[in-house]
Amino acid sequence: MTAPVFLADAAALRASDVVVLDGDEGRHAAVVRRITPGETVELTDGAGQLARCVVVAASKQGLTCEVRERVDVPEPRPRVVVAQAIPKGDRGETAVETLTEVGVDEILPWSAQRCMVRWTGERGDKALRRWRSTAREAGKQARRAWLPVVGDAVPTAALASRAGTAALAVVLHEEATEPLGALDLPADGDIVLVVGPEGGVAPDELAQLSAAGAVAARLGPTVLRTSTAGTVAAGVVLARTARWA
Repeated sequence: MTAPVFLADAAALRASDVVVLDGDEGRHAAVVRRITPGETVELTDGAGQLARCVVVAASKQGLTCEVRERVDVPEPRPRVVVAQAIPKGDRGETAVETLTEVGVDEILPWSAQRCMVRWTGERGDKALRRWRSTAREAGKQARRAWLPVVGDAVPTAALASRAGTAALAVVLHEEATEPLGALDLPADGDIVLVVGPEGGVAPDELAQLSAAGAVAARLGPTVLRTSTAGTVAAGVVLARTARWA
């Protein structure tokens, strides 16, 4: 198996050939994961810095790691961004977890018209923290040197603006005639995939996104749940890029 990945401070990764992994992350590594001296671990700042290390000491407070190799991992190109309509219950965390595992670079919670859940006040802040925590943990599990960015919730107007600046923006829609797998993909820039809620993308939302330059495309002959559609779409896109070559 590949070495487990833990998050470390960016400055600490550069400062010395011996890195102390402490705090919650270090305690998790030592107490929960039971990492012991002699084992290999990888430490990352989540933004491309990666240090391959051997553990030289462990305690309940964390690990002491000796750096054997440093790697600067280039940011993946093209970037895949998923605008995920906010679902009810824990389906949001499910979507974030699998989107992270498949390799999505950015996740935008979308407050679509037909969303049954509204992120407002402390409830919204708590939900966003859960999404970000899920992305962080899933990123480590997937051995990623670049963790996905989970942005603030956006309304349709802001999403349309983002679509207008993308190299390619696609609204997943079951009534579209063009299959996602047939679209021409850019080699660089952002590919934005828009995933609607269970009730579908409202006609005026589709019109607004289309006016910004987004194209509608279908995944296949079946209609997927909102919590799985983005992951499947990202896999279709990534399989056609050099990232999965």
